[in-house]
Amino acid sequence: MRTNNGKIRNVIISVYFILIVIAIIMATVFSAFKDLTGNATYTFLMLLLGFVGLLFLVHWIAKYFEYDSDGMKVVLINRGLLLTDYLNYREYKVEFEKADLISYKFSNYLVYKSLTLYIKKPSGNTKRANFNVTLVNRKKRKYIRQSLRKMVKANRNKETI
Repeated sequence: MRTNNGKIRNVIISVYFILIVIAIIMATVFSAFKDLTGNATYTFLMLLLGFVGLLFLVHWIAKYFEYDSDGMKVVLINRGLLLTDYLNYREYKVEFEKADLISYKFSNYLVYKSLTLYIKKPSGNTKRANFNVTLVNRKKRKYIRQSLRKMVKANRNKETI
């Protein structure tokens, strides 16, 4: 099974654009916000920190996810959505045999969803791999869960035989 969240790229670009427009509007109508506090510098710093925090939150959550379990190997890729064609600095890729999957876990936090895989290494140790699946829709996460469940079940049946 192959799936990804490539269609979400335009949404993230729109969110960045809206954040930049809000920053420009806040800079031009800054005098309207001076009523929040008595000190204009404090108000400016408060708005600036809020905006920078929101920008970093969007940057942290906005990741491309690809899952491919066709064939004998499973390939999972996480990479940034912006500038990936020119500068691929946030890529995380894991490739493993289906027989090496021990277990998996989906975690759902307030604004972040993750997939944790536990993979058997050739040395006998266990490797833990985390992937950001926040922007993968529910239906695709369900298909990924079914595929992983099927692999884990097949691996457990091999161990008992």
